[in-house]
Amino acid sequence: MKTNKTKRYIVLGILFFLPVAFLLMLYPAQHHYEPLNVVNKNVTDLEYFSSEATDSILLKNHITVLGFLGKTPLNNIIEASNLKELVYDKFKGFKRFQIVIVVPEGTEQDIKELKKEINTYEDLKYWHYVYGTEGEIKTLFSSLKSKEKLSEDLSTNHVYIIDNDLNQRGRLDGRDEKEVEEQKPAFSVYSYNTIEVAEIKNMMSDDVRILFTEYRQKREGKFENSDTRRNRELKQADE
Repeated sequence: MKTNKTKRYIVLGILFFLPVAFLLMLYPAQHHYEPLNVVNKNVTDLEYFSSEATDSILLKNHITVLGFLGKTPLNNIIEASNLKELVYDKFKGFKRFQIVIVVPEGTEQDIKELKKEINTYEDLKYWHYVYGTEGEIKTLFSSLKSKEKLSEDLSTNHVYIIDNDLNQRGRLDGRDEKEVEEQKPAFSVYSYNTIEVAEIKNMMSDDVRILFTEYRQKREGKFENSDTRRNRELKQADE
């Protein structure tokens, strides 16, 4: 009987301390939360581009994944499908989220065919295509910071994250913890390769999630930028 009571107390103790342990593990993760870096400012908006949507499609006041499928968008079905399955399906419905694909004027029929391929079971209401002249597309792309060049057919495998204020987001240091420990050279991330499934599924999805976390904290009044956080930590150290 005494043994049963002892076992009961042990079980109750475990049930009590497990949530506490979880919160203690969670606190450092929140404390060391780092917002997604602004890698470029003043991205050109889409006022001069046309679309099939009733309302104008703009980057301002949205969290946008921006892509360029070029003059032959049907040749880029793999890129579009990866983006749909690994990013769109995960974040559709989040406040102000959208995917915008830029294509040249005259590709409307190809886009209809592309939609049949990737809009299999649903209407992709947060996925938009915008049409522009070659000059407009090049001007938009030149406003981005990119290690990749726009190809002659106005396409690229890479996509870009743009925030509410027309800032381009990414990583000033794209190394993971292991690469930092091994003192690998630092590198910046300005865009994400839609051919590389692991890059889209892991790095890019994490970065979009971090950006949503930042905006949620701003709405709740809990967000600290790096300067505010550093001043608070210095003050705590002095105390």
